[in-house]
Amino acid sequence: MFSVEFFPPRDQADEAVLWRAIRELEPFDPAYMSITYGAGGSSRDGTIRNIARAATETTLVPMAHLTAVNHSVAELRNVIGWYAAVGVRNILALRGDPPGDPYGEWVAHPEGLTYAEELVELVRSLGDFCVGVSAFPYGHPRSADLDEDTKYLVRKFKAGADFGIAQLFFAPEDFLRLRDRVAAAGCDKLLIPGVMPLTTPRTLRTTVKLSGAPAPKKLLERLEPLEDDPAAFRAEGIDVVTELCERLLAEGVPDLHFYTFNRSKATREVIRRLGLVPARA
Repeated sequence: MFSVEFFPPRDQADEAVLWRAIRELEPFDPAYMSITYGAGGSSRDGTIRNIARAATETTLVPMAHLTAVNHSVAELRNVIGWYAAVGVRNILALRGDPPGDPYGEWVAHPEGLTYAEELVELVRSLGDFCVGVSAFPYGHPRSADLDEDTKYLVRKFKAGADFGIAQLFFAPEDFLRLRDRVAAAGCDKLLIPGVMPLTTPRTLRTTVKLSGAPAPKKLLERLEPLEDDPAAFRAEGIDVVTELCERLLAEGVPDLHFYTFNRSKATREVIRRLGLVPARA
């Protein structure tokens, strides 16, 4: 199985791009589709509107993101209520990053929440939701070490989370070690790897930034010599990501989560190469 993630559009032109990608991926029957939620609710309305549209106008199962940044508990309860009202039963509960600087100082809303586990508990208390959380193969930037990071992830599961989606990583072993750490802590919740097709030098830089870790030498040796040849870089990048996914599937990973950048072509290519395409697509 696989799932896909989009981000909310900034304007009407962006919205048209988003919906073209959604419609192109719909026949591939992803397990679910998600739309991210801007820091401090900056894209809240776009997320709610487009998640509602996905719930009512497509065959897709929608999952809505929710963060605690700059929100009071009352505001969070309102957003969760909106999600329920449009038929969304799946929420990815994230503490979220400080607006403008994901590595800046975290300041909780005076009437809000401080930890993702509190947000999980709030969502759980308001209805029959399936709740996901984030996981970090290299550890959260604010965690002292991997042991502490694993402890906090397990606490989110104990608070009621059903599954975790791993942030970007470079090698299959990075995700598999995360899975092993969680299992060693006595937790058997589902962990899903997050994957982004490496189609351009920009997507490689984005992967480095979002992962919080430097790209391995072996990967750079494959891709950096091709930076001035867009077609060759894209072809090699798709090979890299396909190989990553093949190894994960061989290790028993049941689901892959694709970050699409609101484009569908590269994700569709990887899905086809992995044999994850339903007969009707």
